[in-house]
Amino acid sequence: MSVAERKFFGEIGALVDKLVQVVTTDGKTFTGTLAGINPNTISLVLAEAKNEKGVQIHRVFLNGNVVAQVLAIEKPFDLKALAERLEKVFPTMVKLYEDKGFIWVMEKIKVTEQGVVAGSGPAAERVQKVYDQFVSEMKA
Repeated sequence: MSVAERKFFGEIGALVDKLVQVVTTDGKTFTGTLAGINPNTISLVLAEAKNEKGVQIHRVFLNGNVVAQVLAIEKPFDLKALAERLEKVFPTMVKLYEDKGFIWVMEKIKVTEQGVVAGSGPAAERVQKVYDQFVSEMKA
């Protein structure tokens, strides 16, 4: 797999659990939470979706052959930027696992887009403070 392909799938993978709008080849529009994707076919599953008429649909399964566009309604969490911010506070102690959706700090503190999910103590509290500041700046 080429670097460009990995980046493509990383980008679309970052949209999982985010609000997206999908336009089909016949012009239908669905807006919902991207619940899953088949990277081989670009087939998608949308959860709690609405069609262009506003009709609520629990799950929409779209074959990749009919997907014309996928539009990100909600900006994905920028894990890379958070890792760079943490690197300034914890030099050489930050490892980004973007494809898995987490950052390791000091090989004992796990950070996701939800904040610190593993680890405790003063270092974990400091990581959480950096995370909180980062999130508040992104919302501003």
